[in-house]
Amino acid sequence: MSSNLGTLFRLSTFGESHGPATGVVVDGCPPRLALDVREVQHDLDRRRPGQSRLVTQRQEADRAEILSGVFEGRTTGTPIAILVRNTDARPGAYDHLRDVYRPSHADWTYAAKYGLRDHRGGGRASARETIGRVAAGAVARKLLASAAQVEVLAWVSAVQDIEAEVDAAGVRLPDVEASPTRCPDPVAAERIEAAIDCARRQGDSLGGIVTCVARRVPPGLGEPAFGKLDADLAAALLSLPAAKGFEVGTGFAGTRLTGLQHNDSFLPGAFGRPRTATNHSGGIQGGISNGEDIVLRVAFKPTATIASAQQTVDVTGEAVTLEAKGRHDPCVLPRAVPLVEAMTTLVLADHLLRQHAIDLLPRLEGET
Repeated sequence: MSSNLGTLFRLSTFGESHGPATGVVVDGCPPRLALDVREVQHDLDRRRPGQSRLVTQRQEADRAEILSGVFEGRTTGTPIAILVRNTDARPGAYDHLRDVYRPSHADWTYAAKYGLRDHRGGGRASARETIGRVAAGAVARKLLASAAQVEVLAWVSAVQDIEAEVDAAGVRLPDVEASPTRCPDPVAAERIEAAIDCARRQGDSLGGIVTCVARRVPPGLGEPAFGKLDADLAAALLSLPAAKGFEVGTGFAGTRLTGLQHNDSFLPGAFGRPRTATNHSGGIQGGISNGEDIVLRVAFKPTATIASAQQTVDVTGEAVTLEAKGRHDPCVLPRAVPLVEAMTTLVLADHLLRQHAIDLLPRLEGET
């Protein structure tokens, strides 16, 4: 199983949904970075279950414990271990799933690959695995802000067929957090909230899109051909539970434009650095950041666990009817926002350190 991410800024997550704890080990964070556990807790609180009626009612405090790598408020350069204990685990609530494969879950695929599976809420396939990602993302966020003034912000831009109208350049965190939907468009947020409530009452679920912007990313991040920045972002973001699609810039909509319409014309900028008149490229050209805002979107499928009866099979291959029980999100989008931010910050922090390593090399003879 691959539970690791990163080249220089590296993380390894651990834990299961109904085990004793989840967490992460971050390796490669530079020393002397000011880091307070409250900064980690802030991001964990945004993904925490039970924060509104729109999400799972599992009641977890998700309190972060920094076990190593931080001394007197600063990172030491050694591995940073962060632990979050599961305090509201109810493994017995999943006994009826021990021998049944849930539709569109990882039950069958885990059994096919490993020859066994953890039926308690999906084990490693549960979204509680993302606790470690968000905790590590908080460290990466602090590194990006301190070293390069980079800001990463995400929001819900669509649920089902409800699309928000949001200015990616102007949206701020208070705008996102103003609604439990985490949609900064008040009109769309009200409709999304009603749609999620309706789906929950009907025993169903909804999917949608999270948009993310990374501001003030320096140009030069990304390593073609197989370490392109957009490719690494795609790999990281598509590793999130329920993620099914990714695009950067105009993405698929760009296929409806001509080259003349899609090209981002260059304009003179400050300090001799060119700017672009438009940002169809989403801040990345040739797999390398160009200094403009990086704008990306991630599509999430409807939550697989629903209260409605569904047809499936058991481990013997016999047809059975399943009516899921437990505490689940009728729509993952509001809680997916900090997950998208975390994976984006982790990739950017890794590429920032990789570029810094290149910049430290002495210029070779003949270079300009």
